[in-house]
Amino acid sequence: MKNALIQMHLAVLLWGFTGVLGRAISLDAPVLVWYRMLLTALFMAIILFYRKQWVPVDRRDMTRLAFIGVLISLHWVAFYASIKFANISIALVCLSTASIFTSILDPLVNKGRRDPQEVALGSLAIVGVYLIYRFQQFYGLGIAFGIAAAILSSVFTVLNKKIASQYPARTMVFYEMTTGWVFLTLLLPVLYYFIPHTRFVPYTASLLGKNWLHNDWLWLVIMSLCCTVWAQSLALTALKRLSSFTVTLSVNLEPVYGILLAFVFYNENREIIFNKGSNDLNWGFLSGMGLILLSVVLQMLRLLKPRFAASGFLKEKGGID
Repeated sequence: MKNALIQMHLAVLLWGFTGVLGRAISLDAPVLVWYRMLLTALFMAIILFYRKQWVPVDRRDMTRLAFIGVLISLHWVAFYASIKFANISIALVCLSTASIFTSILDPLVNKGRRDPQEVALGSLAIVGVYLIYRFQQFYGLGIAFGIAAAILSSVFTVLNKKIASQYPARTMVFYEMTTGWVFLTLLLPVLYYFIPHTRFVPYTASLLGKNWLHNDWLWLVIMSLCCTVWAQSLALTALKRLSSFTVTLSVNLEPVYGILLAFVFYNENREIIFNKGSNDLNWGFLSGMGLILLSVVLQMLRLLKPRFAASGFLKEKGGID
């Protein structure tokens, strides 16, 4: 049980680390995601081939997986765009509202009954986002992309729920990554048309030189291999031995880990906690973040009740983040 708990938290920590890597990689968000999906699909194909775990997928289900892959690609583009236009902390705070959107969308897609408490929690989160925008308007575009990423995350999580029990998670991840990569490949000419100076080739620095930290290839490989493939394997292994309570609690710590990592690596606490150019506390931002975190905590407490908890939560997400 102890090893499973360590594996689960290590997986969540790796998911939270993607924000730091997204800021470290110098590529624009669409190109960054194009490389991440390509590398993840290749690594996953190698694992499936080596372990002989290929599973045939029904044509109708393949269409669903392809659609989910497109949503994941757009979700990642929005998430990394939020980091580029704002910072890691704001992107993760906005992304933490995904569980609220999921609870609202799930009854619509999976034929359930809407809960008034979930509507109230969603409204609380929206007020929090408004306060952040109201007092951090120079991050307005980043906040907009962060909320878009949260909504897209909730949509593909709900859709994954309908198909997660039919196929292994690795199979789903492979096809979703592949179709998402194909979709972005088709969109790249549009990107170049509107932004002709977009850089497609990752920056490469010698790993032995003093600028080795600016090596985009290094961070792209770590993001794909460690933060996606390895993190998913750790989570699925831990899921076999942990309760729904522990899994749900651990996964909801992802934004917390990510923000703490942003504080450590990029000193973002100076960017968001204090007003720009002064030492005065940014009470508007802190109030907004507090409302969002309160809504997430209250929703988490509801999910931890036996009638709400679901041991397949990670399988529904497909280990994607």
